[in-house]
Amino acid sequence: MSEEFRHILRILGTDVDGTLKTQYALTKIKGMSRNLSWTILRKAEIDPNARAGFLKEAEVEKIEEIIKDPGKYGIPSWMMNRRKDLETGKDMHLISADLVLRNKMDVEDMKNMKSWRGYRHAYGLKVRGQRTKTTGRAGKALGVKKKELIRAAAAAESK
Repeated sequence: MSEEFRHILRILGTDVDGTLKTQYALTKIKGMSRNLSWTILRKAEIDPNARAGFLKEAEVEKIEEIIKDPGKYGIPSWMMNRRKDLETGKDMHLISADLVLRNKMDVEDMKNMKSWRGYRHAYGLKVRGQRTKTTGRAGKALGVKKKELIRAAAAAESK
């Protein structure tokens, strides 16, 4: 083959393994699912089963362009990870650092408006209705060890 194989590709600021199939290589970008990566590759007319290391620079640019504005290329809004944004009202798809930052901002907004979810986030409790009696107890006082209590009681009596 005359094509040059690259072991590591740089797509939207993320290092991607070139030995993986293209569909799975794109999932290494934070915010990309297998379903969305498959759809993006279909829109870019690239074989999802080809190895990512054989992608040409023009194909990588096409993928990046589609990821930045998926709505423009006919990707449905239900595939995007931020539908009806609170500030803009538009359907967007965020990736990597933008996704993390926007998530933190949303949690801070919930805390500031003193919503129930914000309260649960602020106190480090479960947010989505999970049980808390027996799970999620790491980092908190879990109870008293009986052996230490018996020793302490015995030491107090002997004095």
